[in-house]
Amino acid sequence: MQQRNVLITGASRGIGKSIAEFFIKNGDNCILVARDNERLQTVVQELATDSSKVSGFSCDVGNPHQVNELFNNVEREVGHIDILVNCAGRSGGGVTANITDELWLETINTNLNAVFFVTRTALQKSLIKAGGSIINIASTGGKQGVIHGAPYSASKHGVVGFSKALGLELARANQDITVNAVCPGFVETEMAEKVRNNYARIWDVSVEEAKSRIEARVPVGRYIEPSEVAGMVIYLASEHARGITAQALNVCGGLGNY
Repeated sequence: MQQRNVLITGASRGIGKSIAEFFIKNGDNCILVARDNERLQTVVQELATDSSKVSGFSCDVGNPHQVNELFNNVEREVGHIDILVNCAGRSGGGVTANITDELWLETINTNLNAVFFVTRTALQKSLIKAGGSIINIASTGGKQGVIHGAPYSASKHGVVGFSKALGLELARANQDITVNAVCPGFVETEMAEKVRNNYARIWDVSVEEAKSRIEARVPVGRYIEPSEVAGMVIYLASEHARGITAQALNVCGGLGNY
């Protein structure tokens, strides 16, 4: 297969890093984006191979001015993007009456606005080639309400809606760019640890008990691994998935069947 250029936000840890690993194993070039530059450069060095070019750009993707500068740099370095993966995200929840303005706005900005800023800028600069793919990491929480997770659930519903609307728009415009959302359930990442701690506090139970309660909700009885989410992303970016666009596909162990 022809070597492709893949840009991944939120790529320094968790699902984003796993996605990068899969593309690099496939022989693709990866542009990794994250806020923590020190951690990002460590990951770049860790993942670099002789066959794939791996570069890292520090950027707060919730800041449209930084996003514009990011793509100026990307355009100078690689010229175009074949695949855009919007993976940057954060948790956000609690008892709704107690949620602060700061938490609400930061969650919406990181999880939803950033997807718009990055995608819009890439399209404005015509950096995504015909035959390319835009893949947004949403959540099963973007299809149903998440108790004590109103900011997170609202933001991910927005990502699902944005992905479906843009997918239809680009299909009708005959741009040959697919747009899809991937909806993980509970995935074993650093974010999952924070969520477990938050639920343990709300439920007034131990973290271990909170984990058991969460796993009991999942039909397969366990957390999903980041690599399982990455596998869906790799498929959606492949030639086998050119007929799939404007969809939101679950990777959740049966947590949601919708």
